Amino acid sequence: MLGYANTMTNIPSTIQMIQQLVAQPSVSSSHPGLDQGNVGVVSLLAQWLEELGFAVAIQHLPHLPDKANMVATLGAGPGGLVLAGHTDTVPCNPELWHSDPFVAVIRDERIHGLGSCDMKGFLALAVTAAASWADRPPRHPLTIVATADEETGMDGARLLHLTGCPGMAVVLGEPTGMKPVRMHKGIMQERVVLEGVAGHSSNPALGRNAIDGMAEVLETLLRYRREMGQRFVNPAFAVQEPTMNMGYIHGGDNPNRICPRCELHFDVRLNPGMDASQIRSTLQELLHPIAERLGLLLTMEPLSPAIEPMETSAAAPIVRAIEALTGTPAGTVAFATEAPFFNAMGCQSIVFGPGRIETAHQANEYLELATIDPMLHHLNTLIRRFCYEPI
Repeated sequence: MLGYANTMTNIPSTIQMIQQLVAQPSVSSSHPGLDQGNVGVVSLLAQWLEELGFAVAIQHLPHLPDKANMVATLGAGPGGLVLAGHTDTVPCNPELWHSDPFVAVIRDERIHGLGSCDMKGFLALAVTAAASWADRPPRHPLTIVATADEETGMDGARLLHLTGCPGMAVVLGEPTGMKPVRMHKGIMQERVVLEGVAGHSSNPALGRNAIDGMAEVLETLLRYRREMGQRFVNPAFAVQEPTMNMGYIHGGDNPNRICPRCELHFDVRLNPGMDASQIRSTLQELLHPIAERLGLLLTMEPLSPAIEPMETSAAAPIVRAIEALTGTPAGTVAFATEAPFFNAMGCQSIVFGPGRIETAHQANEYLELATIDPMLHHLNTLIRRFCYEPI
């Protein structure tokens, strides 16, 4: 029997919850004209969980008053289980969709809608699973976390505070096709600006050319990229080495004018064991001498806050539990998640959810209906294991 109805409570069915969550726009974007709040989504989740007897706390982002995290807890004490997901979506192009992105519709045994897969569907499943246990006081707390702004700066996860988090097991329900993931790469995105002096190109001594300096910067970065690729190999990943991509460069305005300014943007995908602040310090030490020698001013700064790589021990109870449930060894993914922020609080996190990452961020995003019952089974088994059985 499909587990769509919440027969023990008055809260909506799983499908109805997905539909109501999708109907609350919560786009996160670095473009101010597209960026939206998430309080509509958080309010719905809080309403349902309060009805189930959860104690609900709302954490507002101080610089973004229309955005907030929600932390809902049933029970108290050490350990327990956290079911976590983000409430925001990426922007979309409605003209490419076969239906309104903000109206979740069932078609071809799938529920289509913006966020249905990434990851409002998981949040609805978490509430449905919680409803099965709400009338039984847990030995160890069951916590549901819904964060803001994951799709841009992960500001919600950076703000997040969990009482008694050390020792807690965290299931972050990003779309992994219900395959467990215990490692992913981190990312840092950097801007390098070189400023020189303009002058007539007929005499190089009349100025200091920022493009010439950037050529040396690029040569140094490429050399460091090769060194990283030799030092930090991790065979668990399809791309085993850390990568560095030169994604944007611009300098100058005319071929007969010495270039006074040149700007480069690049990213580094960090393997587990690498630290973004250490990498940045090393790059500063390598690049500043180039600028000093050439009489240029160098500025290097992050384009966005770094996301550290994530690695949870293969021996962690949550990893072993989900491997046993699925019969699948925990693997790796290329995309970044909020898991490093939970691990930094002392939790043990695993990325594990329904849906496939290939359908996320795409027109006609969907969650397959056939994944709902298996995911509910997994969540209920984990709730019993981590919240109701003795440690």
